[in-house]
Amino acid sequence: MSITKEEVLNAFRFRHACKEFDSARKIPDYEFAFILETGRLSPSSYGFEPWQLVVLQDPVIREKLRANTWGAQKTLPTASHFVLLLARTQEALTPESDHIQHIIRDVQQLPPENAAGKTSVYRKFLETDFGLLGSERAVWDWAGKQAYIALGNMMTAAAMIGIDSCPIEGFEHVPVERVLQEEGIADGERLRLVSMVAFGYRVREPRSKTRRPIEEIVTWL
Repeated sequence: MSITKEEVLNAFRFRHACKEFDSARKIPDYEFAFILETGRLSPSSYGFEPWQLVVLQDPVIREKLRANTWGAQKTLPTASHFVLLLARTQEALTPESDHIQHIIRDVQQLPPENAAGKTSVYRKFLETDFGLLGSERAVWDWAGKQAYIALGNMMTAAAMIGIDSCPIEGFEHVPVERVLQEEGIADGERLRLVSMVAFGYRVREPRSKTRRPIEEIVTWL
């Protein structure tokens, strides 16, 4: 690897929740393709990729979301690229669902006996290991936690090439979901919004980053 540890740490120091972007500057297509690829390559439980990414460039839909997205009042109109992170629901993540079986058979290309075994292990995980089945909110939250792995990886990758970002949870879920359904972006049944993230170039430098010292957050046993 040609990247040094200090370069990686500098990317984390550079990254901040950028609340307003330079609307005149657009991220080149090849740079944003790189950011999306880091999301695509992100890990997920069982490799089931329970997320969907929607790159929202339509200014009309952005403005519709803005009415109920208090955490993106300046980022929605100024971001070069705006991404919606959708997570699959319980209906879409049961062991026999189309999505799970598509991943097992078509993406992971497991032979029939291995596919059956993985389906069985996954069912046990949902039913007893984590006790998720039977709670739609629990399954959706589990999928959303994994979507955040892709979110973090994309923001770090962006920072490493000098691109700013801002993760956004500041929105009213019901009216925002209504807009997404009206626009055909999410059906509200198999895919639901868990977070948003804006990308672009800062218009001003942020204040110094503050974090707890490592001794306060890490315990060695």
